[in-house]
Amino acid sequence: MKPKRSITQNLDNLRHSVSHLLAAAVLELYPDAKPTLGPPIEDGFYYDFDNLKISSDNFPKIEAKMRQIVKTWDRFEKIEVSYEEAIKQFRNNEYKKELIEEIKKSGEKITFYKSGNFIDLCRGGHIKNPSNEIKHFKLLSLAGAYWRGSEKNQMLTRIYGTAFFSKNELDDFLARQEVIRQSDHRTIGKDLGLFVFSDLVGRGLPLLTEKGATIRRELERFIVDEEIKRGYKHVFTPPLARTDLYKTSGHYPYYKDTMYPVMKVDEEELILRPMTCPHHFMLYKSQIRSYKDLPIRYAEIASQHRYEKSGELSGLVRVRMFTLNDAHIFIQKERASDEINKVLDLIEYANEKLGLKKGIDFRYRLSLGDRTDNKKYYKDDAAWDEAENILRSVLKSRNAPFFEAENEAAFYGPKIDVQIKKVNGKEETAFTVQYDFVMPKRFDLRYTDSDGKEKQPIVIHRAAIGCLERTIAFLIEKYRGSFPLWLSPVHAKILPLSEKYLDYSIQITEELKKENIRVEIDNRPETLSAKIRDAQTEKVPYMIIIGEREVKDKMLTIRQRSKQEQLSMDVDNFIAKITKEIKEKSL
Repeated sequence: MKPKRSITQNLDNLRHSVSHLLAAAVLELYPDAKPTLGPPIEDGFYYDFDNLKISSDNFPKIEAKMRQIVKTWDRFEKIEVSYEEAIKQFRNNEYKKELIEEIKKSGEKITFYKSGNFIDLCRGGHIKNPSNEIKHFKLLSLAGAYWRGSEKNQMLTRIYGTAFFSKNELDDFLARQEVIRQSDHRTIGKDLGLFVFSDLVGRGLPLLTEKGATIRRELERFIVDEEIKRGYKHVFTPPLARTDLYKTSGHYPYYKDTMYPVMKVDEEELILRPMTCPHHFMLYKSQIRSYKDLPIRYAEIASQHRYEKSGELSGLVRVRMFTLNDAHIFIQKERASDEINKVLDLIEYANEKLGLKKGIDFRYRLSLGDRTDNKKYYKDDAAWDEAENILRSVLKSRNAPFFEAENEAAFYGPKIDVQIKKVNGKEETAFTVQYDFVMPKRFDLRYTDSDGKEKQPIVIHRAAIGCLERTIAFLIEKYRGSFPLWLSPVHAKILPLSEKYLDYSIQITEELKKENIRVEIDNRPETLSAKIRDAQTEKVPYMIIIGEREVKDKMLTIRQRSKQEQLSMDVDNFIAKITKEIKEKSL
């Protein structure tokens, strides 16, 4: 008796089958298009085409053609063919011919699958009765995609879609996608005027507006002040260095494909830095160090530059220049556990202030190395075992929600990754705590111990709130733009009922600004309801209504963005209320 296929396998087969159907429909409607590849993926499928210029407005027509075609498909017929037959079939399709050549070299049999009049190069994995089983599908989006993922190759048109066995499953999926779409930081960021992109500036290089810069500034001030309270020394180092620095650290062979080209300046070769740690090592080495000096905690709001492929760029989450809340702690090995606990205390405190709950919004991943991979990881099995056990013990002692993942470590040691759960349910690494036993050796970092002997410290690399751009993206999506008061670009908007109340509105504005309250006046000749609606659309936490009664009584009528009722209070009480919320970073 054959084992039953898993639900996932059945769904993959369905989606793979629908990708064939999509290709068949596209070729009937757009005969000049060249089909390439169409695999199932986690949430559906895609198919890539060359020479296809369409928009999502064409989707209904393509879907209608798919429904028409599938009625004639009673099965997927497997056909084994010779190399010569395969090449003849796809003689005008260089993409299929490239795949056929690879299959021939591998010694694998070349197979086609035929449904109705449509034939495709395929290894298989289909449903048995397409006309009965393919009913509930939807085309979702378009994207550009390079052939085989290489920017050296032709840009293709990728059509994404999904399929399910039941209408309810499809409807539930589309409803979730709509929630995700409404929470997308790229859409919300554009609507709220937080950041923009410019083709002339370059891909993956966001420009923060004054409102986006306000959020970033508040995050910077918060974490810098908190780190200084906890014994960190905030420093500044340049965003470029000699390539020799990264060759010494060992980063160059590991990261050179994601580093920007070398610049020759005078007699030196300089490169934009992809990380900050080697700079901080040079600060450490600038003086003789004693055990009494340790731990030394260098921190920096540091710009870093890494080359991300165009297809991987995504709003503020994947950019080509980012700003990291970076730090490096130099400490004796025997004190590492206590220090890592302190780092996690800081991370959990920062997350709490950002409204991110442990076990719900984030969890930890213990990222391990692979002892057999000497190219990716530094070879020292005993050091790896010791470092991984230290991190594991810390997480267990805290009863922290965590899981382990092999082959995710840095080349110089294991790490604890803070995995943020996004609106779409997927996880993204936000912050890290890395245990480094390699680079102290490479840079010959030393301190004099209490016995008078020189010893090497270990280094803890950590980011408490991570990449500021990525963290802003997470917060935009979590709050859908309705930020906590302390992070809101505008705390309050004053809404005078008419021009004759403008003088009092200006007076209130100046009083609020003196208390560092971010305030704007909406003095447009609009109705009050229109001004309130616009302020709510802009996600402003407080609306202050100024009319005849407010001017006469020297009072303010206050409306909160999330409530219908209105409060009446004088300006001093309002200032006390709002400054208390800001200081406490109330959620």
